Amino acid sequence: MRHRITRHRTIHRRTAALGLLALLVTACGGTSPSAGPASAGTAAADGPTTAPPIGAAEGDLVIWAQTQQAAALQPLAERFGKEHGVKVTVAPQSVNTQQAYVTATNAGKGPDLVVGASDWLGNLVQNGTVAPVPLTAQQKALFQPAALAAVAQDGQQYGLPYATETLVLFRNTELAPAAPATFEDLATAAAEAVRSGKAEVPLALPVGQQGNAYALQPLFTSAGGYLFGAKPDGGWDTADLGVGGPGSIAAGELFKQHGEKGTGLLNRSVDTNAISLFTGRKSPYLVAGPWALGQVKQAGLPYAISPVPGWAGKGPARPFIGVQAFYLSAKTKNQPLAQEFLLRAIGSEEGQLALYQASPEPPALSSALAKVTAGDPDIGAFAAAGEAGQPLPTIPAMNAIWGPLGQAEASIVAGADPAETMRQAGEAIRAALGTGH
Repeated sequence: MRHRITRHRTIHRRTAALGLLALLVTACGGTSPSAGPASAGTAAADGPTTAPPIGAAEGDLVIWAQTQQAAALQPLAERFGKEHGVKVTVAPQSVNTQQAYVTATNAGKGPDLVVGASDWLGNLVQNGTVAPVPLTAQQKALFQPAALAAVAQDGQQYGLPYATETLVLFRNTELAPAAPATFEDLATAAAEAVRSGKAEVPLALPVGQQGNAYALQPLFTSAGGYLFGAKPDGGWDTADLGVGGPGSIAAGELFKQHGEKGTGLLNRSVDTNAISLFTGRKSPYLVAGPWALGQVKQAGLPYAISPVPGWAGKGPARPFIGVQAFYLSAKTKNQPLAQEFLLRAIGSEEGQLALYQASPEPPALSSALAKVTAGDPDIGAFAAAGEAGQPLPTIPAMNAIWGPLGQAEASIVAGADPAETMRQAGEAIRAALGTGH
């Protein structure tokens, strides 16, 4: 996951923008800003870790992106710049992009656009560094609803999404020919693979010593657990905390049943080694996202992808849906031009497919997703698994969730009492949020 969510090939086909160009009159006023003198030159492909500041020219654009994304963006940026008579600088980043962006933007030296994960949004809004993107209803209809929802907050649409990611179940089809209908089916097949000597680890699901609430979310929700309640307007009610409640305790009881003192399916020794356990043919199953796909393919083992199964007789497993998006700076001097770049370049099929080629994940634009899934069954499987998912909450309160809940789940997997451990986690989260009991 690239925050587990935050992990971060270019094509040259010209494709239609699916009506977005015609809708630019509404979003961008229908005209482009006057051209200005060029800003600093475009960074090299493996560029600096800190992007250059916005140039003095009112018409120029600066975009911060990770190296892979930057390579895909370069042809789009160059053509857009030529069409508008401006310089579009794509500055590759390496580490700590979110904090660097907040710091630079508040100092008046940030980029016009930055590429980031949906779980950045709460921090960016709280720091006043991101502006809403004015999408019309017609424009929104062109995107996957879950992708838009993942970068929306308080009724405002922030960011233009270009890719989605969710957890799936990879399975080695030599060791596990059929997709399990329930988690108990998976447990039975995994135990048999280990018993017969065909595998060493029943399930490569990263729990780790400190826990991984993101990875366990599908099973947590299937048992009835939830993080925050929903408001009538679709927002999150932080006063309605699910951790410590009956659903979380029910999930904890199942985690203990299949933990280190139970069936052994869940184990803290599985952490960042999860993908290598699967690609090394030591485990029949892996729970991971699209970031694992390249390594799985490279390993050359026979595999299939299916949704993470839920518990027998319980609710559906609902993994988080994360999104990669382009955020518009609240401090940009070039808002009309930046908005136009978002809609014409990033919101087009060409832009979304270029970014897919750079990092294969389901595109957020529906027509691009349809084209990709027609030729890539793996991406189709990811998209299908995401249908049952739920957008990762982007509110700042999520920062209080990860540590206490993850640690509670790891402790329960190790054998701790589910009820007391979940209640203590809930109290720790409430204390961090300042909401008391």
